[in-house]
Amino acid sequence: MPNPTNKMRVCLTPDQREKFEAICRQQSVPVGILRRARIMLLADEGHPDGCRPDHEIAAAVGVCERQVVRIRQRFVREGDAALKRKPGPSVPGKLDGVAEAHLIRLCCSSPPEGRDRWTLQLLCDELGRLQIVESVCRETVRKCLKKMRCSLGVSSGSASRRKTGPGLSPIWRRSWTSTKSPTTRSIR
Repeated sequence: MPNPTNKMRVCLTPDQREKFEAICRQQSVPVGILRRARIMLLADEGHPDGCRPDHEIAAAVGVCERQVVRIRQRFVREGDAALKRKPGPSVPGKLDGVAEAHLIRLCCSSPPEGRDRWTLQLLCDELGRLQIVESVCRETVRKCLKKMRCSLGVSSGSASRRKTGPGLSPIWRRSWTSTKSPTTRSIR
């Protein structure tokens, strides 16, 4: 349990209090922002009912006590930016636009000798062999192909756009069976 003597104190200005109360009244607010605004309102030293202890705030909002402490500390350090989530680490993708173009070109080419079609693993290996990328996993290649709406499962063995229409969509198919006997009994 955190020591209350060195707890960071939250003192909201009237403008901040009004802003947080407006957020709590709105209908379509992301849950995380609403939760953080409620925590700040309940943790305010100038609250009309007085500042509540962290365990009461946690029970009222539905989070653990440690999360209340972290949100309080972040608000004291960063201000209103504490309402939003911290941005995650930005990791650049392995396949940039040039590598994606090479992958699509490779997919549309004829498969290697002895193979009927390209597999994800073959595409990964070929991208590495051609030194387009140092290494790439099958999932990255799969996501890239999905983004481009390419399919490796067509009979031609190359990537192609998905075809849509009444014959290819499961929504258009109708399944029904006829029964020889009537389904309802006659009361007469």
